Amino acid sequence: MGQVKGQELIETPLEFNQRAGLGFKNMALLTRVLTHRSYINENQDALEDNERLEFLGDAVLDFIVGAWLYNRYPEMTEGDLTLVRTALVRTEQLAEFASKLDLGRAMRLGQGEIISGGRSRRALLCAGFEALVGGIYLDRGVKAVEDFFDPYIQEAIEKILVDDHHRDPKSLLQEWAQARSQESPVYKTIRESGPDHEKVFEVNVSISGIVSGNGIGNSKREASKLAAQEALDKISQLNNQKKKGN
Repeated sequence: MGQVKGQELIETPLEFNQRAGLGFKNMALLTRVLTHRSYINENQDALEDNERLEFLGDAVLDFIVGAWLYNRYPEMTEGDLTLVRTALVRTEQLAEFASKLDLGRAMRLGQGEIISGGRSRRALLCAGFEALVGGIYLDRGVKAVEDFFDPYIQEAIEKILVDDHHRDPKSLLQEWAQARSQESPVYKTIRESGPDHEKVFEVNVSISGIVSGNGIGNSKREASKLAAQEALDKISQLNNQKKKGN
């Protein structure tokens, strides 16, 4: 069992390694991953905190995420790749990943940090997650980081693509389909009406029978965008229903 310090139950690095299935070979390295500088200040026997590992993990994550996006989305522009990568490695997102891993429970913190709520603080969890990535890289290399991080990025990318309201809906829907290994969206004009100078078009978009949307506009392009947006809205609603169901 974990050690009790004051009223706080601390999960040992060995317990964390086993629970999270991390497979660390170097337990001294994992101990350093989990050591916050506040712990160093209150425990003279602790030699090093995780800040250098945090720095390394930040760089490794940028590379891993950048390469994953580059290979997965060949049609995405450099600007869009940068935007999506930024969303995937921002503080809030990495803190969410850390929370799913229950990383805060294993962090070695000083009592002052514990009392102030450090185990659930976003900035601390983000830094701890980056340090963990840095530690995995040093322990077993890039492939181990990719294997560890892939489930997190697979889960997060769908929401990021669907919720990005600043980009073209057709591009977002295309990227959502690619992330799900589905066929590309199929657009069909199902109705045209009105005189030539005031044409109205209705377009339907569908993806492998999974999701569809309709849009009406004064051009096929406008109607297609609206159809894609309706499909994205439906996807977002389904995601929210799944969350409530869990």
